[in-house]
Amino acid sequence: MAAEGIRLNKLLSEKGICSRRDAVHWIEAGRVVVNGRRPEPGSRLTAKDQLRVDGRIIDFEVEEHVYLALNKPPGIVSTTDTTERDNIISFVHYPRRIFPIGRLDKQSEGLILLTSDGDIVNKILRAGNNHEKEYEVTVVQPITPAFLEGMRNGVPIMGTRTKKCKVEMVTPHIFRITLVQGLNRQIRRMCEYFHYDVRKLKRTRIMHLTLDLPLGEWRELTADEVAAIHQLTAASGKEAAAPKKSAPKKAVPPKETSASSGRPPQHRKPASKRSPGRSGKPGRKGRR
Repeated sequence: MAAEGIRLNKLLSEKGICSRRDAVHWIEAGRVVVNGRRPEPGSRLTAKDQLRVDGRIIDFEVEEHVYLALNKPPGIVSTTDTTERDNIISFVHYPRRIFPIGRLDKQSEGLILLTSDGDIVNKILRAGNNHEKEYEVTVVQPITPAFLEGMRNGVPIMGTRTKKCKVEMVTPHIFRITLVQGLNRQIRRMCEYFHYDVRKLKRTRIMHLTLDLPLGEWRELTADEVAAIHQLTAASGKEAAAPKKSAPKKAVPPKETSASSGRPPQHRKPASKRSPGRSGKPGRKGRR
């Protein structure tokens, strides 16, 4: 545990007692007591403090977060809903509470990350962070230059147009595509627009992490891989949050015969990041 302790509302959430938002109501209702007194919601606790919830002493030494990589097989659903027979949590069967980072549809296979760290999930999935995900796609129809060019330049689906992306042919029926957005069934919908049928879809990379596991097996990420995730998400989080400053302009009195007009702000493309190399441990099979 860090020397400064952990926030009470975060602790209650991580122990599965209540959500951070509900923690305030639990404290106000007198259900949460620290050292015999009603605490403030933002209080920090250390190992010296005693926490009781509904009169029960809570062991609040928080374990380090878990980060897993899984080569998801087709048929497994990326959900924490255990009423779904083929849910990913039951398949991995990890002894701690974890959840998937994003989704990979049921028919697809390949790399997906799971973690107990809710904060990192939001940072990775935040739309403005532009984290790359790479896929290898097998289609029924022969791939043409026109198809590749159309996929690269953006495709109108779901009431929007997909962002421009990298697309390259691997074989006459296989292409590789790199996305920085994650619309629902995006690649399949893009292919459908050009009347292409997807036979197989496999995700091979997420940011700096490359698929290196047999189908159906998982492994824990190395310390270096986790550190790189935090570094990449911290940098892109700052880029996304930083307000854009416009250059100062001289005031010009408007003409009496015409209304003044503004120009929409220019948007820069985020700088590309180098992807550090991967390293991994032997994988383990998920269990149904």
